[in-house]
Amino acid sequence: MDIFLSIYLFVFGLIFGSFFNVVGIRTAEKQSIVTPRSHCPSCQYELSATELIPVVSYVLQKGRCKSCQASISPKYPMFEFVTACLFAIAPIAVGWSTELIVALLLISLVMIVSISDLHKMLISNRVLLFFAMAIFIVRLFVPMSPWWDPYAGALLGFGLLFLIAIVSKGGMGGGDIKLFAVLGLFLGVKGVLLTLFLAAFLGMLFGFGLVVTRKLKRKQPLPFAPFIGLAALISYVYGADFLEFYFSLFV
Repeated sequence: MDIFLSIYLFVFGLIFGSFFNVVGIRTAEKQSIVTPRSHCPSCQYELSATELIPVVSYVLQKGRCKSCQASISPKYPMFEFVTACLFAIAPIAVGWSTELIVALLLISLVMIVSISDLHKMLISNRVLLFFAMAIFIVRLFVPMSPWWDPYAGALLGFGLLFLIAIVSKGGMGGGDIKLFAVLGLFLGVKGVLLTLFLAAFLGMLFGFGLVVTRKLKRKQPLPFAPFIGLAALISYVYGADFLEFYFSLFV
């Protein structure tokens, strides 16, 4: 039975992954996510239903627009497939419980802000507000222990990133600051602290690699949301084990 539910979540994730592409890109461009209908950005050709099948359409069309043959970014099917995989394995991490709602919301937030930040280095306030309201309501029915932990995490996440932005004189974007506040509602105090540490480590490691290979210039801005998102997912699933191992080194 569980395997069928996982397959269902995978398909569900493919569909939502396609939708997250639209939301991430259009909110970054400050456009409506409803109109106009999906179209080729090169020739404005309106896509038919058969051209909107997640991943499959990209493969069948060999990564090109059916009308003008312009190349389609592989980021679209990549985010669709990653979303589907994360949706499918979420029950393995949290079980078939109400906590699964929190996990799917977190995955959705991470995917949308990553797409948006990679597209235009911008995280929409509307997206953050939607997920803040959604997780605030969900936390009333799926609370953490203690109950105040997510709200303290939100305050801490915002405060720390705001302080970093002041000290670094703008080195931290406003979207990242607000994103950490929302993540605090998902992760609580310890989770948001671990997320900050992991995101900084992953970002510096990746950035250093790009600089060494000369694919990124020094002081050139790098989208940070994907690293924050990856760190948040790691903290959400493995945070307790990671912290337990870390503190055991000092005992």
